[in-house]
Amino acid sequence: MSDSPAARLQVLFEGHRLTPTQRRIAHCMVRRAADAPFLSSVELAELAGVSQPSVTRFAVALGFDGYPALRRHLREVAPAEAGADADLNEYQQAVHAEIENLRHLAELLADPAPVERAGRILAASRPLPVLGLRAAASQAYGFSYFAAKVHPDVRLLDEGGSMLTDRVDAAVRAGASALLCFALPRHPREVVDALAYARSTGLTVVTVADSAFAPVAAHSDLLLPAAVGTGLAFDTACAPMLLGRVLLEAMCDGLPDAQARLEEFDVGAAERGLFVE
Repeated sequence: MSDSPAARLQVLFEGHRLTPTQRRIAHCMVRRAADAPFLSSVELAELAGVSQPSVTRFAVALGFDGYPALRRHLREVAPAEAGADADLNEYQQAVHAEIENLRHLAELLADPAPVERAGRILAASRPLPVLGLRAAASQAYGFSYFAAKVHPDVRLLDEGGSMLTDRVDAAVRAGASALLCFALPRHPREVVDALAYARSTGLTVVTVADSAFAPVAAHSDLLLPAAVGTGLAFDTACAPMLLGRVLLEAMCDGLPDAQARLEEFDVGAAERGLFVE
């Protein structure tokens, strides 16, 4: 298990039954893991968009006497890294933060069972709907683009609105057994609603999200976390993208004809002169 700030917080939160508000606080702390030991309860409440008493109740739910006790604990277990990035500019710091996110992902993948299970679930679904709205649309598109080379029927759901439910219904009627969702902040309400609806139709929901405490967690049968970077004006999503490629690999392992399909595509691409050599 990683000794990164985000990993220590994940371990601290695991095993506790948290309310939606408390999960929101936990999600915020994981995203701001390096700063968490130094935030006041008021600052944390503002960042999470909750009340200050909610932060206090959150600390108590974790077994502490109050938020000051939780903050003391976080400071005590934090490794001595004072000034480690002091000489880096904001762009370099953002890159280092993404490297840390990738390290954390690598450590999570030390247990490949969840990803392998997800790969089997996705491979077995005919068709396979892939959902991603707003910030997550590019992740869903990238996965769908490559998945379509090995999976016989991939359906990209990258537009919200009233048609989204219709498209989920159409996938179910066509025989879909699972739905893959990419969910990144800020989390659109319609994604949460769509996942709740998908599960109500009997679909197994596999979700790639930025945190195990993301709002979509309650509506996912299998959630695979991959943190986003928050150091720049807009979030960076290197870890979720890489996790999507890992899922593709796992899905290919569950598709007996995946290699044959890839070879067939390569032959056709060469005949058409599709790519510049």
